[in-house]
Amino acid sequence: MPFSRTVLTVLGLILSLFLCEIGLAQDSDLYRIETRDGNVFIGTLISEDETRVVIEAQGIGELTIERANIRRMEAIDPERIRDGVYWYPNPQATRYLFAPNAIGLPQGAGYYQNTWIFFNNVNYGFTDNVSMGVGTVPVFLFGVPAVPVWLLPKVSISSPADNVHLAAGAVLGGIVGADDSGGAGIVYGLGTFGNQDSNISVGAGFGYAGTDFSSTPALTISAMHRVSRTLYLITENYAFTNDGAAGVASVGLRWAPERFAVDFGLVRPLDVGGDFIGFPWLGVAIPFGR
Repeated sequence: MPFSRTVLTVLGLILSLFLCEIGLAQDSDLYRIETRDGNVFIGTLISEDETRVVIEAQGIGELTIERANIRRMEAIDPERIRDGVYWYPNPQATRYLFAPNAIGLPQGAGYYQNTWIFFNNVNYGFTDNVSMGVGTVPVFLFGVPAVPVWLLPKVSISSPADNVHLAAGAVLGGIVGADDSGGAGIVYGLGTFGNQDSNISVGAGFGYAGTDFSSTPALTISAMHRVSRTLYLITENYAFTNDGAAGVASVGLRWAPERFAVDFGLVRPLDVGGDFIGFPWLGVAIPFGR
């Protein structure tokens, strides 16, 4: 079987697995409370007032915690408790290897992403529906006066109960310090179906250079699936609809403890033959804020 067909077959199986795992969000009275002395308690809320919170804590029983001692208190989905262990939220839930999905960054939340050492992005949620990112390759460290930069605006809307998310955004690129600053990039629309742990996204984008836009879109289909407390499977794929072009396929693995995420993967242009397997992918994301 040709390598490209093998890749597509594997991607199809992964996407099918992700679709089977997408569930519905649930309301919950289950809370995770982190105290100022570093303890963490998970339990069902019994009562609360201005000075204290009472929960039925797992493995402890009824527990009263003074609000002055609470550093953070958040409602959690009961499905995050698996075999008695809390599965913390995906620290990089709004992006695959490179491309975003339609899930919005919460207000006050952000992340720093580094890819291949040189590519740097910082994204921040100004509201639950509007986020902005900025990125660069710091070539000025090598004495190069013209520095590439890009902006990453995204507007998203969600219906979490139905696990449906829609977004529109852009990659607005330019070069600071260059005489020709017409810029180039892509504008896109996306739909994401699923939750932060298991989802699939489909979308289309139109590239531009200066004031000229491409007449045909690039299509994308990507997915993510959490297979353990710290591991996720990821696939991110593109099809180019202009004459003579094929596309790009990728498969990856995300290792994500609570405070950061590391992505490993292989990226392969589908029109490359021979024994070429793919380009290695390495990215790191560190969340901050909310």
